[in-house]
Amino acid sequence: MTATYVLDGTQIRTLEDFWRAIGEAINGPGGYFGRNLDAFADCLSGGFGTPDDDDYLVEWRDHRVSREHLGHPETTRQLEIRLTHCHPTNRPSVGADLAAARVGRGSTVFDRLVKIFDDRAPGVLRLR
Repeated sequence: MTATYVLDGTQIRTLEDFWRAIGEAINGPGGYFGRNLDAFADCLSGGFGTPDDDDYLVEWRDHRVSREHLGHPETTRQLEIRLTHCHPTNRPSVGADLAAARVGRGSTVFDRLVKIFDDRAPGVLRLR
């Protein structure tokens, strides 16, 4: 039987909200399922935090609400944070992504999360 883990898109307004929601949906209160994009990808690929049952789905309900909140303003906020912590050799790339996000261009946090699902766990994500 396929386990289904539900994300309530009305409760996901920031990337930090997503980390909390996915962690709790899959591993219970206070649960972990990544706290950055790389860790999240690892969890989906069978790393730490993967559900015991390999046959699972993540149903992201009201994903359109999350898509709006995880759009370019949230992407800008996240890239500003990343720019302060990234390796100096990555600053030009992060800066270019930040400049694009500030004018509403480029992929958003939501887009990146969906792409990680698609790349690392094809067919697991259901947008509702």
